[in-house]
Amino acid sequence: MSDLYEADRITWIGLRAVELPLQRSVSDAKVLTGRQLPLASVSLLFVELQTRQGLKGLGFSYSLRTGGPAQYAHARELAPLLLGEDPNDIARLWSQLSWASASIGRSGLAVQSIAAFDTALWDLKARRAGLPLAKLLGAHRDAVPCYNTSGGYLQAPIEEVIEKAEASRARGIGGIKLKVGQPDHRADLRRVAALRRHFGDEVALMVDVNQQWDRTTAARMGRALEEFDLTWIEEPLDAHDLEGHAALAAQLITPVGTGEMLGSAAEACAFVERGAVDVIMHDAPRIGGITPFLQVAEAARRRGIVMAPHFVMELHIHLAAAYEHATWVEHFEWLEPLFQERLEISDGCMQVPTRPGLGLSLSEQVAGWTLASDAFGQRG
Repeated sequence: MSDLYEADRITWIGLRAVELPLQRSVSDAKVLTGRQLPLASVSLLFVELQTRQGLKGLGFSYSLRTGGPAQYAHARELAPLLLGEDPNDIARLWSQLSWASASIGRSGLAVQSIAAFDTALWDLKARRAGLPLAKLLGAHRDAVPCYNTSGGYLQAPIEEVIEKAEASRARGIGGIKLKVGQPDHRADLRRVAALRRHFGDEVALMVDVNQQWDRTTAARMGRALEEFDLTWIEEPLDAHDLEGHAALAAQLITPVGTGEMLGSAAEACAFVERGAVDVIMHDAPRIGGITPFLQVAEAARRRGIVMAPHFVMELHIHLAAAYEHATWVEHFEWLEPLFQERLEISDGCMQVPTRPGLGLSLSEQVAGWTLASDAFGQRG
């Protein structure tokens, strides 16, 4: 009897560096405190794979403000290493790329470049199976509660925030997140009060401090915000202050969330295992792709905590759907022009795509935002 499995091989890899402009620059508390400039665009690294059997996979990573050219440069170094490899060996290939990147570390830029390859491999594997990625991973649900962030930035007066929140609600989005962390803490409280007053108690509200409070301020503001029945307070402290987050989470009634700025699965798992988060908010492109994301998700699952992945809803909808416990997906419309497909939203939830893999294909507009592209191997 012949073997049923015949190894496939990666024969072609395409890379693309994209700079996607936002329709309007946005500012969070890091801008108001002078630590960063307003955000005007998103840098993306796209990886496309093709195999000897004609299968394809699409993956991507991103960076904000800086790092895009560096991600792309490192991806150019890594791409040739995957030619001739069996795309099903995802864990082994992640390790191989990680060892190739060893001199620049096991977090940050190194794994963010790997993330685009890793995601493309998972997309290819799900397409091979004819399944949406969520189903390949073992979905717990066909729709995930979602909340909007893009309408809640600090450059917008509260009247505009409320108007955008109304539009999000009309679209079917369930929750609204508001940026806080201004130097004037009373201004933050006024904005939160106005939003809660407008929507009443039935709408889930979250706030995002973007790391701008010290421990004392976080404790005081956390207590002051309790009257608004928030779903969570996000990044109240420096993203790497594990002990501070643990102490704050133990003090406050309102759940504490963080994780988006962590650069590896090990860092995110440490927060989960220490009890430093009530809501884990890790980001697959930032910690190395789907493979390490699932490691953090498993640590969170064992402790039964809420998971709310950061940004890139086009990817995280699948990963949130495969999580056993309570979960959210973050709605940003920013990346929509990059893809031909749109995610469906209704009744407070984002629907899991039923197309194979991630269910994504690049739009024609991407060509106009492409800064560089490279190809390796032979296309079938």
